[in-house]
Amino acid sequence: MNLLITDVTIVDPNSQFNQMNCDLSVENGVITAIGNGLLKRCENVIDGKGCILSPGFFDLNCSIGDPGYETKEDINTATDAAKAGGFTGIAVLPNTKPVVHSKGEVEYIINRSRYNLVDVHPIGAISRDMEGKELAELYDMQQAGAVAFSDGGKAIADDGFMSRALQYAKGFDGLLMVYPENKSIAGKSQVNESVTSVLLGMKGLPALAEEMQVSRDIFLATYHNTPVHISTISTAGSVSLLKKAKKDGVKISCDVAAHHLVLTEDLLNDFDSNYKVKPPLRGKSDIKALIAGLKDGTIDAITSQHRPHEIEFKDVEFEIAAFGIVALQTVLPLLLKAGLATELIAEKLAINPRKLLGLEVPVIKEGELANFTLYNPTESWTYNLENNYSKSANSPLLNKTLTGKIKLVYNNKQLQSYG
Repeated sequence: MNLLITDVTIVDPNSQFNQMNCDLSVENGVITAIGNGLLKRCENVIDGKGCILSPGFFDLNCSIGDPGYETKEDINTATDAAKAGGFTGIAVLPNTKPVVHSKGEVEYIINRSRYNLVDVHPIGAISRDMEGKELAELYDMQQAGAVAFSDGGKAIADDGFMSRALQYAKGFDGLLMVYPENKSIAGKSQVNESVTSVLLGMKGLPALAEEMQVSRDIFLATYHNTPVHISTISTAGSVSLLKKAKKDGVKISCDVAAHHLVLTEDLLNDFDSNYKVKPPLRGKSDIKALIAGLKDGTIDAITSQHRPHEIEFKDVEFEIAAFGIVALQTVLPLLLKAGLATELIAEKLAINPRKLLGLEVPVIKEGELANFTLYNPTESWTYNLENNYSKSANSPLLNKTLTGKIKLVYNNKQLQSYG
Protein backbone atom coordinates (compact mmCIF):
# COMPACT_ATOMS: atom_id res chain seq x y z
CA MET A 1 0.00 0.00 0.00
CA ASN A 2 1.40 3.38 -1.04
CA LEU A 3 1.53 6.23 1.44
CA LEU A 4 2.71 9.84 1.67
CA ILE A 5 3.17 11.53 5.05
CA THR A 6 3.80 15.26 4.85
CA ASP A 7 5.52 17.68 7.25
CA VAL A 8 6.28 15.11 9.93
CA THR A 9 9.06 15.15 12.54
CA ILE A 10 11.22 12.05 12.21
CA VAL A 11 12.56 10.71 15.50
CA ASP A 12 15.01 7.87 14.92
CA PRO A 13 18.54 8.04 16.40
CA ASN A 14 19.75 5.71 13.63
CA SER A 15 18.45 7.89 10.80
CA GLN A 16 20.22 10.80 9.09
CA PHE A 17 16.84 12.56 9.21
CA ASN A 18 16.56 12.36 13.01
CA GLN A 19 14.73 15.39 14.47
CA MET A 20 14.07 16.80 10.98
CA ASN A 21 10.72 17.85 9.54
CA CYS A 22 10.22 16.00 6.26
CA ASP A 23 7.80 14.37 3.87
CA LEU A 24 8.07 10.60 3.56
CA SER A 25 6.88 8.40 0.72
CA VAL A 26 6.22 4.65 0.88
CA GLU A 27 5.66 2.48 -2.18
CA ASN A 28 5.03 -1.25 -2.05
CA GLY A 29 6.26 -1.47 1.53
CA VAL A 30 9.55 0.40 0.96
CA ILE A 31 10.47 3.94 1.98
CA THR A 32 11.18 5.46 -1.44
CA ALA A 33 11.81 9.11 -0.61
CA ILE A 34 12.37 11.41 2.36
CA GLY A 35 12.63 15.14 1.85
CA ASN A 36 10.64 18.30 1.43
CA GLY A 37 7.89 19.00 -1.09
CA LEU A 38 7.20 15.42 -2.14
CA LEU A 39 4.03 16.37 -4.01
CA LYS A 40 3.23 13.02 -5.56
CA ARG A 41 -0.08 11.48 -6.42
CA CYS A 42 -0.76 8.88 -3.79
CA GLU A 43 -3.75 6.86 -2.61
CA ASN A 44 -3.06 7.77 1.02
CA VAL A 45 -1.84 11.24 1.99
CA ILE A 46 -1.46 11.94 5.71
CA ASP A 47 -0.82 15.39 7.15
CA GLY A 48 1.92 14.78 9.71
CA LYS A 49 2.15 18.30 11.07
CA GLY A 50 2.72 18.19 14.82
CA CYS A 51 3.27 14.43 14.70
CA ILE A 52 6.27 12.17 15.38
CA LEU A 53 7.37 9.38 13.05
CA SER A 54 9.27 6.71 14.98
CA PRO A 55 10.46 3.21 14.15
CA GLY A 56 7.61 0.83 15.02
CA PHE A 57 7.34 0.14 18.74
CA PHE A 58 8.23 -3.35 20.01
CA ASP A 59 7.03 -4.96 23.25
CA LEU A 60 9.28 -7.37 25.14
CA ASN A 61 6.74 -8.51 27.70
CA CYS A 62 3.25 -9.39 26.49
CA SER A 63 0.81 -12.10 27.60
CA ILE A 64 -1.80 -13.20 25.07
CA GLY A 65 -3.32 -16.40 26.47
CA ASP A 66 -3.32 -18.19 23.11
CA PRO A 67 -3.32 -21.21 23.20
CA GLY A 68 -5.57 -22.26 26.05
CA TYR A 69 -6.61 -18.97 27.62
CA GLU A 70 -8.26 -17.36 24.61
CA THR A 71 -11.04 -15.98 26.83
CA LYS A 72 -8.41 -13.54 28.17
CA GLU A 73 -6.82 -12.68 24.84
CA ASP A 74 -6.13 -14.35 21.53
CA ILE A 75 -3.55 -13.52 18.87
CA ASN A 76 -6.02 -11.48 16.83
CA THR A 77 -7.19 -9.28 19.70
CA ALA A 78 -3.65 -8.95 21.06
CA THR A 79 -2.31 -7.74 17.73
CA ASP A 80 -5.28 -5.39 17.32
CA ALA A 81 -4.49 -3.85 20.71
CA ALA A 82 -0.79 -3.76 19.84
CA LYS A 83 -1.45 -1.85 16.61
CA ALA A 84 -3.64 0.66 18.44
CA GLY A 85 -0.79 1.17 20.91
CA GLY A 86 1.75 1.81 18.16
CA PHE A 87 3.43 -1.60 18.30
CA THR A 88 4.52 -3.30 15.09
CA GLY A 89 6.15 -6.18 16.97
CA ILE A 90 5.54 -8.08 20.21
CA ALA A 91 7.35 -10.86 22.04
CA VAL A 92 4.79 -13.09 23.73
CA LEU A 93 5.33 -14.94 26.99
CA PRO A 94 4.94 -18.73 27.35
CA ASN A 95 2.30 -18.67 30.12
CA THR A 96 -0.33 -20.41 28.03
CA LYS A 97 -2.02 -23.82 28.20
CA PRO A 98 -0.10 -25.81 27.20
CA VAL A 99 2.94 -23.82 28.23
CA VAL A 100 5.23 -22.90 25.33
CA HIS A 101 7.99 -25.31 26.33
CA SER A 102 8.65 -27.23 23.11
CA LYS A 103 8.99 -26.48 19.42
CA GLY A 104 5.39 -27.52 18.75
CA GLU A 105 3.96 -24.60 20.73
CA VAL A 106 6.49 -22.19 19.20
CA GLU A 107 5.49 -23.27 15.70
CA TYR A 108 1.80 -22.90 16.59
CA ILE A 109 2.23 -19.25 17.57
CA ILE A 110 4.34 -18.47 14.50
CA ASN A 111 1.83 -20.12 12.16
CA ARG A 112 -1.19 -18.50 13.84
CA SER A 113 0.32 -15.02 13.51
CA ARG A 114 1.54 -15.12 9.91
CA TYR A 115 0.67 -12.29 7.50
CA ASN A 116 -0.10 -9.88 10.33
CA LEU A 117 0.90 -6.23 10.42
CA VAL A 118 2.31 -6.97 13.89
CA ASP A 119 5.31 -9.30 14.02
CA VAL A 120 4.66 -11.88 16.77
CA HIS A 121 7.73 -13.55 18.29
CA PRO A 122 7.34 -16.45 20.75
CA ILE A 123 9.31 -16.56 23.99
CA GLY A 124 9.84 -20.14 25.15
CA ALA A 125 9.68 -21.28 28.77
CA ILE A 126 12.94 -21.84 30.64
CA SER A 127 11.50 -24.79 32.54
CA ARG A 128 8.90 -27.39 31.67
CA ASP A 129 5.44 -26.14 32.62
CA MET A 130 7.26 -23.13 34.14
CA GLU A 131 7.76 -25.13 37.35
CA GLY A 132 11.45 -24.31 37.75
CA LYS A 133 12.50 -27.93 38.03
CA GLU A 134 13.33 -29.39 34.62
CA LEU A 135 14.82 -27.56 31.65
CA ALA A 136 12.48 -27.06 28.72
CA GLU A 137 13.56 -27.78 25.13
CA LEU A 138 15.49 -24.52 24.81
CA TYR A 139 17.63 -25.29 21.78
CA ASP A 140 14.79 -26.90 19.81
CA MET A 141 12.57 -23.92 20.55
CA GLN A 142 15.24 -21.49 19.39
CA GLN A 143 15.62 -23.43 16.15
CA ALA A 144 11.84 -23.26 15.69
CA GLY A 145 11.78 -19.49 16.15
CA ALA A 146 11.76 -18.63 19.88
CA VAL A 147 13.60 -15.35 20.42
CA ALA A 148 14.31 -15.76 24.15
CA PHE A 149 13.32 -17.80 27.20
CA SER A 150 11.33 -16.85 30.28
CA ASP A 151 9.10 -18.36 32.94
CA GLY A 152 6.93 -15.25 32.68
CA GLY A 153 5.95 -13.78 36.02
CA LYS A 154 7.31 -16.80 37.88
CA ALA A 155 10.70 -16.25 39.47
CA ILE A 156 13.23 -19.08 39.29
CA ALA A 157 13.80 -19.84 42.96
CA ASP A 158 16.37 -22.64 42.64
CA ASP A 159 19.81 -21.07 42.30
CA GLY A 160 21.34 -24.27 40.97
CA PHE A 161 18.64 -24.64 38.33
CA MET A 162 19.17 -21.06 37.19
CA SER A 163 22.91 -21.68 36.99
CA ARG A 164 22.43 -24.78 34.86
CA ALA A 165 19.97 -22.99 32.59
CA LEU A 166 22.51 -20.24 31.97
CA GLN A 167 25.24 -22.77 31.21
CA TYR A 168 23.03 -24.57 28.72
CA ALA A 169 21.74 -21.40 27.02
CA LYS A 170 25.28 -20.06 26.67
CA GLY A 171 26.07 -22.88 24.25
CA PHE A 172 23.74 -21.47 21.58
CA ASP A 173 23.54 -17.78 22.62
CA GLY A 174 20.08 -18.13 24.14
CA LEU A 175 18.84 -15.19 26.21
CA LEU A 176 17.15 -15.85 29.57
CA MET A 177 14.63 -13.22 30.69
CA VAL A 178 13.93 -13.61 34.40
CA TYR A 179 11.44 -12.12 36.82
CA PRO A 180 13.08 -10.56 39.92
CA GLU A 181 11.43 -11.86 43.07
CA ASN A 182 12.74 -13.84 46.01
CA LYS A 183 9.72 -16.05 46.73
CA SER A 184 10.64 -16.87 50.31
CA ILE A 185 10.63 -13.19 51.22
CA ALA A 186 7.76 -12.13 48.97
CA GLY A 187 5.36 -14.76 50.27
CA LYS A 188 1.72 -13.93 49.56
CA SER A 189 2.24 -10.20 49.46
CA GLN A 190 -0.28 -7.94 47.74
CA VAL A 191 1.21 -4.44 47.62
CA ASN A 192 4.46 -2.57 48.18
CA GLU A 193 5.78 -2.77 51.74
CA SER A 194 5.43 0.76 53.11
CA VAL A 195 3.24 2.97 55.25
CA THR A 196 0.55 2.42 52.61
CA SER A 197 0.55 -1.37 53.10
CA VAL A 198 0.18 -0.86 56.86
CA LEU A 199 -2.74 1.53 56.38
CA LEU A 200 -4.39 -0.87 53.93
CA GLY A 201 -3.87 -3.80 56.28
CA MET A 202 -2.26 -5.98 53.61
CA LYS A 203 1.00 -7.91 53.50
CA GLY A 204 3.65 -5.81 51.83
CA LEU A 205 6.21 -6.91 49.26
CA PRO A 206 9.54 -5.39 50.32
CA ALA A 207 11.96 -3.96 47.79
CA LEU A 208 14.42 -6.42 49.34
CA ALA A 209 12.64 -9.35 47.67
CA GLU A 210 13.32 -7.88 44.23
CA GLU A 211 16.81 -6.65 44.95
CA MET A 212 18.05 -9.94 46.42
CA GLN A 213 16.96 -11.74 43.25
CA VAL A 214 18.58 -9.10 41.04
CA SER A 215 21.81 -9.52 43.05
CA ARG A 216 21.71 -13.29 42.59
CA ASP A 217 21.28 -13.02 38.85
CA ILE A 218 24.08 -10.49 38.60
CA PHE A 219 26.37 -12.95 40.42
CA LEU A 220 25.36 -15.80 38.11
CA ALA A 221 25.76 -13.68 34.97
CA THR A 222 29.22 -12.72 36.20
CA TYR A 223 30.21 -16.28 37.07
CA HIS A 224 29.08 -17.77 33.76
CA ASN A 225 30.01 -14.69 31.69
CA THR A 226 26.69 -14.96 29.90
CA PRO A 227 23.82 -12.51 29.35
CA VAL A 228 20.82 -12.28 31.67
CA HIS A 229 17.86 -9.98 31.15
CA ILE A 230 15.91 -8.82 34.22
CA SER A 231 12.25 -8.19 33.38
CA THR A 232 10.22 -5.37 34.95
CA ILE A 233 12.40 -3.95 37.69
CA SER A 234 10.56 -1.54 39.98
CA THR A 235 12.79 -0.26 42.79
CA ALA A 236 15.51 2.34 43.24
CA GLY A 237 17.72 -0.35 44.77
CA SER A 238 17.48 -2.50 41.65
CA VAL A 239 18.52 0.45 39.50
CA SER A 240 21.56 1.01 41.71
CA LEU A 241 22.59 -2.66 41.61
CA LEU A 242 22.24 -2.88 37.85
CA LYS A 243 24.05 0.40 37.26
CA LYS A 244 27.09 -0.89 39.16
CA ALA A 245 26.94 -4.28 37.42
CA LYS A 246 26.96 -2.65 34.00
CA LYS A 247 29.85 -0.42 35.01
CA ASP A 248 31.71 -3.59 36.06
CA GLY A 249 31.13 -5.12 32.62
CA VAL A 250 28.56 -7.73 33.61
CA LYS A 251 26.41 -8.94 30.69
CA ILE A 252 23.17 -7.79 32.25
CA SER A 253 20.18 -5.92 30.83
CA CYS A 254 16.78 -4.95 32.16
CA ASP A 255 13.46 -3.34 31.39
CA VAL A 256 10.71 -1.47 33.22
CA ALA A 257 6.94 -1.49 32.71
CA ALA A 258 5.46 1.83 31.58
CA HIS A 259 3.00 1.97 34.48
CA HIS A 260 5.84 1.82 37.01
CA LEU A 261 7.06 5.17 35.65
CA VAL A 262 3.85 7.02 36.52
CA LEU A 263 1.46 5.17 38.85
CA THR A 264 2.23 5.04 42.58
CA GLU A 265 1.03 2.99 45.52
CA ASP A 266 -1.08 5.94 46.73
CA LEU A 267 -3.65 4.95 44.09
CA LEU A 268 -4.47 1.79 46.05
CA ASN A 269 -6.32 3.62 48.81
CA ASP A 270 -9.68 2.83 47.19
CA PHE A 271 -8.79 -0.88 46.80
CA ASP A 272 -9.28 -0.72 43.03
CA SER A 273 -8.00 -4.11 41.85
CA ASN A 274 -7.18 -2.68 38.44
CA TYR A 275 -4.16 -1.10 40.10
CA LYS A 276 -2.99 -4.49 41.36
CA VAL A 277 0.14 -5.38 39.44
CA LYS A 278 3.29 -7.36 40.09
CA PRO A 279 5.82 -6.01 40.86
CA PRO A 280 3.48 -3.77 42.87
CA LEU A 281 3.19 -0.05 42.36
CA ARG A 282 5.98 1.58 44.35
CA GLY A 283 6.70 5.04 45.74
CA LYS A 284 7.68 8.36 44.17
CA SER A 285 11.36 7.89 44.98
CA ASP A 286 11.37 4.62 43.04
CA ILE A 287 9.76 6.32 40.03
CA LYS A 288 12.40 9.04 40.14
CA ALA A 289 15.17 6.43 40.16
CA LEU A 290 13.59 4.41 37.34
CA ILE A 291 13.31 7.46 35.09
CA ALA A 292 16.92 8.42 35.89
CA GLY A 293 17.93 4.83 35.05
CA LEU A 294 16.29 5.13 31.64
CA LYS A 295 18.09 8.37 30.92
CA ASP A 296 21.56 7.18 31.97
CA GLY A 297 21.30 3.86 30.13
CA THR A 298 20.97 1.57 33.14
CA ILE A 299 17.50 0.46 32.00
CA ASP A 300 17.59 -0.79 28.43
CA ALA A 301 13.94 -0.98 27.46
CA ILE A 302 10.34 -0.17 28.36
CA THR A 303 7.57 -2.77 28.17
CA SER A 304 3.79 -2.87 28.44
CA GLN A 305 3.62 -5.87 30.80
CA HIS A 306 0.25 -6.56 29.17
CA ARG A 307 -1.75 -8.96 31.37
CA PRO A 308 -5.37 -9.44 30.23
CA HIS A 309 -7.91 -11.03 32.61
CA GLU A 310 -11.59 -11.84 32.45
CA ILE A 311 -13.86 -9.72 34.65
CA GLU A 312 -14.30 -12.50 37.22
CA PHE A 313 -10.57 -12.33 38.01
CA LYS A 314 -10.59 -8.59 38.64
CA ASP A 315 -14.06 -7.55 39.80
CA VAL A 316 -13.50 -9.20 43.18
CA GLU A 317 -11.96 -8.33 46.55
CA PHE A 318 -8.48 -6.87 46.18
CA GLU A 319 -6.80 -9.70 48.10
CA ILE A 320 -8.01 -12.40 45.70
CA ALA A 321 -7.89 -10.40 42.46
CA ALA A 322 -5.37 -11.42 39.80
CA PHE A 323 -2.27 -9.32 39.21
CA GLY A 324 -1.92 -7.32 36.01
CA ILE A 325 -3.51 -4.84 33.62
CA VAL A 326 -4.18 -4.60 29.89
CA ALA A 327 -1.56 -2.11 28.80
CA LEU A 328 -0.64 -2.21 25.11
CA GLN A 329 -2.76 0.80 24.20
CA THR A 330 -1.68 3.02 27.10
CA VAL A 331 2.13 2.75 27.02
CA LEU A 332 2.74 5.89 24.95
CA PRO A 333 0.49 8.22 27.03
CA LEU A 334 2.18 7.00 30.22
CA LEU A 335 5.66 7.63 28.84
CA LEU A 336 4.70 11.12 27.74
CA LYS A 337 3.14 11.77 31.14
CA ALA A 338 6.40 10.62 32.74
CA GLY A 339 8.14 13.38 30.79
CA LEU A 340 10.27 11.16 28.53
CA ALA A 341 11.67 12.80 25.41
CA THR A 342 10.50 11.42 22.08
CA GLU A 343 14.02 10.27 21.16
CA LEU A 344 14.32 8.36 24.43
CA ILE A 345 10.94 6.74 23.74
CA ALA A 346 12.16 5.62 20.31
CA GLU A 347 15.32 4.18 21.82
CA LYS A 348 13.68 2.31 24.70
CA LEU A 349 10.45 1.26 23.00
CA ALA A 350 11.49 0.54 19.40
CA ILE A 351 15.25 0.14 18.99
CA ASN A 352 16.66 -1.48 22.14
CA PRO A 353 13.97 -4.18 22.55
CA ARG A 354 14.84 -5.53 19.10
CA LYS A 355 18.58 -5.26 19.78
CA LEU A 356 18.19 -7.31 22.96
CA LEU A 357 16.51 -10.10 21.00
CA GLY A 358 18.89 -9.94 18.05
CA LEU A 359 16.15 -8.81 15.67
CA GLU A 360 16.57 -6.43 12.76
CA VAL A 361 16.01 -2.84 13.84
CA PRO A 362 13.88 -0.77 11.43
CA VAL A 363 15.44 2.49 10.27
CA ILE A 364 13.64 5.44 8.74
CA LYS A 365 15.81 5.64 5.66
CA GLU A 366 15.31 5.62 1.91
CA GLY A 367 15.39 2.07 0.53
CA GLU A 368 14.49 0.46 3.87
CA LEU A 369 11.37 -1.59 4.50
CA ALA A 370 8.71 0.62 6.06
CA ASN A 371 8.15 -0.25 9.72
CA PHE A 372 7.08 2.79 11.68
CA THR A 373 4.63 4.43 14.06
CA LEU A 374 3.08 7.86 13.63
CA TYR A 375 1.77 9.60 16.73
CA ASN A 376 0.72 13.01 17.96
CA PRO A 377 2.33 13.67 21.37
CA THR A 378 -0.08 16.47 22.28
CA GLU A 379 -3.43 15.10 21.09
CA SER A 380 -5.84 13.96 23.82
CA TRP A 381 -8.26 11.06 23.58
CA THR A 382 -10.48 9.06 25.93
CA TYR A 383 -9.67 5.40 26.43
CA ASN A 384 -12.97 3.52 26.73
CA LEU A 385 -14.64 0.21 25.97
CA GLU A 386 -15.43 1.31 22.43
CA ASN A 387 -11.81 1.88 21.44
CA ASN A 388 -10.31 -0.83 23.66
CA TYR A 389 -9.17 -3.50 21.21
CA SER A 390 -8.17 -6.05 23.84
CA LYS A 391 -10.57 -8.85 24.67
CA SER A 392 -10.19 -7.89 28.35
CA ALA A 393 -10.80 -4.54 30.06
CA ASN A 394 -8.78 -4.68 33.29
CA SER A 395 -7.18 -1.25 33.05
CA PRO A 396 -7.29 1.54 35.64
CA LEU A 397 -7.04 4.00 32.74
CA LEU A 398 -10.37 3.11 31.15
CA ASN A 399 -12.63 6.15 30.80
CA LYS A 400 -9.66 8.43 31.45
CA THR A 401 -8.51 11.19 29.11
CA LEU A 402 -4.97 10.48 27.93
CA THR A 403 -2.47 12.57 26.01
CA GLY A 404 -0.51 10.99 23.18
CA LYS A 405 -2.48 9.57 20.23
CA ILE A 406 -1.37 6.87 17.82
CA LYS A 407 -2.29 8.01 14.31
CA LEU A 408 -1.11 5.05 12.25
CA VAL A 409 1.24 2.07 12.09
CA TYR A 410 2.84 0.58 8.98
CA ASN A 411 4.63 -2.75 8.65
CA ASN A 412 4.69 -5.77 6.31
CA LYS A 413 3.16 -3.66 3.51
CA GLN A 414 0.11 -3.08 5.72
CA LEU A 415 -1.28 0.18 7.02
CA GLN A 416 -3.59 0.73 9.99
CA SER A 417 -4.84 4.26 10.59
CA TYR A 418 -6.59 5.65 13.66
CA GLY A 419 -7.64 9.07 12.38
